[in-house]
Amino acid sequence: MSFWDEWFKRFGKRSSMFGEFERLMEELEREMAETIKQLEDMPEDTRTPEGSTRMDSGPFVYGYSVKIGSDGKPVVKEFGNMKQGIEEKQSLNLHDRREPLVDVIEDEETIKVIAELPGVEKHDIIIQAQAYILTIEVDNVDRKYFKELVFPVDIDKSTAKSSFRNGVLEITFKKMPNDRGKLISID
Repeated sequence: MSFWDEWFKRFGKRSSMFGEFERLMEELEREMAETIKQLEDMPEDTRTPEGSTRMDSGPFVYGYSVKIGSDGKPVVKEFGNMKQGIEEKQSLNLHDRREPLVDVIEDEETIKVIAELPGVEKHDIIIQAQAYILTIEVDNVDRKYFKELVFPVDIDKSTAKSSFRNGVLEITFKKMPNDRGKLISID
């Protein structure tokens, strides 16, 4: 009997006082139990020819970032290297690159990106900016990160300023002026 089977047996069903909340909690517990069973089936760490130990199956990073948007509504973003498949019953896909926790702060004139990249050095980070896309990539022996951000407006790449301290990368861009076009009269 697995840990989760014992846990369900010991704590059993909850009272029906909370209705829908209980149903959601039971669904969450089932999904977590399935995920843990999938993780238990993954291969163990292996030893490299040099004698060091290498992890074939981890670390596992997954979570949600929640903040209040400019319209006052919550904005929920998923991050990590474990992604649920498109279909509900599809198994987890483990990516070799982690998706760092990233926050985008936008005001009238600038866009500021703050990314958490623990365990890497400044020279390992590759940042590429296009008209409205920013790519952050780290690919070294110990850590691999990848994140692509799509902004709602074009950014002025020539104004980019970045800093990296204590595992936190900050990049600031000025927004491109909003070209509203030219009014054309009809003859």
